[in-house]
Amino acid sequence: MVKITLVERGSRADKAGILPGDTLVSINGNEICDVLDYRFYLTERKVALILEREGTLYSVEIKKGEYDDIGLDFETPLMDKKHTCRNGCIFCFIDQNPEGLRESLYFKDDDSRLSFIHGNYITLTNMTDKDIARIVKMRFSPINISVHTTNPELRVKMMKNKRAGEVLRYLDELKRAGISMCAQIVLCRGINDGEELKRTLSDLAEYAPELTSIAVVPAGLTKFRDKLYPLTDFTPEEAGAVIDTVNAFGEKLLSKLGTRLVYCADEFYLKAGRDIPDADYYEDYPQLENGVGMIRSFSDEFSMCIEDLEDEAKSSKERTVSLATGVAAYPTVKELSCRLMAICPGLTVNIYKIINNFFGESITVSGLLTGKDIYEQLKDKDLGDELIIPENALRFDEDVFLCNMTVGELSDKLSVKVRPSGSDGYELARAIISET
Repeated sequence: MVKITLVERGSRADKAGILPGDTLVSINGNEICDVLDYRFYLTERKVALILEREGTLYSVEIKKGEYDDIGLDFETPLMDKKHTCRNGCIFCFIDQNPEGLRESLYFKDDDSRLSFIHGNYITLTNMTDKDIARIVKMRFSPINISVHTTNPELRVKMMKNKRAGEVLRYLDELKRAGISMCAQIVLCRGINDGEELKRTLSDLAEYAPELTSIAVVPAGLTKFRDKLYPLTDFTPEEAGAVIDTVNAFGEKLLSKLGTRLVYCADEFYLKAGRDIPDADYYEDYPQLENGVGMIRSFSDEFSMCIEDLEDEAKSSKERTVSLATGVAAYPTVKELSCRLMAICPGLTVNIYKIINNFFGESITVSGLLTGKDIYEQLKDKDLGDELIIPENALRFDEDVFLCNMTVGELSDKLSVKVRPSGSDGYELARAIISET
């Protein structure tokens, strides 16, 4: 049973007399507990709804297109509370947050429903046989799974959850049912790398083609690791060894399956001082949101924009733009900005590399930059007409940094217009050229 908070005016639900505040009990005789139930049982041309209003049950029937919505909205996208994580992973980034951040940043979710809706990765440890059966019945796919290791004992150790090893059997059930899966391996130095990584990759390859991709990403380590498991960063040589292991495995699978299946995150290439592979290497960029091929995609998009807008760029009026970026992206952003300035006579681009003092210098991605660090490092700089910041440093759909500073506050403190720009390279190039 879930409470309805909004009924879209003129919708089928509105015409049927459903009101905000009513409770949805069932659809076609099936109890509705959350968004998965709602979406699945709504996919009929005729739906019979049981609802409750002020303690009294009533029913309505609605005819519609098979996949059409009926105009109801609920208190949360999931319709109930998020399922919290029951693990104590030795690499958990949330455990490494400093005090004083907004409350939502300390919530650990491990909710399979968010995997379907937003692409979140789940560990399977808080799921039951009933949950897996429901996924199979409803054919929800793909499922993004944080595997880390296929060694049951090691998985228990890494995740500090006694179920972490046994739930690996769910991978077999999902494969048998033909459910598409994506996997990630958060690699911890001296823990699940080396021979353990080879074992994990070999085991996971057996789940193809239902398993469509694997990302190998380094554990993010902030400076707030007091009393946490002693993890250390990979050295450049060790990062190179990880790349070699992954690529050797990928080459074998490419000839056998027609896909590499497994890819290293860009951070490993940057750490090892190696060039980012060409676009063909990443096939259709299946793990882009995991930082796999992001720099290559960004660079190619930026270059495409330069070609498309070359005439416009040459005639653009004189202006000075500043860019704030993370350490990892700085060399790429600087190179691309110089190419853009070469064809725009009146354009000056200042590129500022922001060191992450807030979380620690080992954190180099732009998505974890804070307004505090940007302000402290740019307060005495000439920022020109405007400052462009990475949009992924802000909370989704909001203008708030991780440190709780807003874009408006940063603009006021720096006395310059501050404009967020997406991680898309094409969008950034346009933002540099144009004032709007």
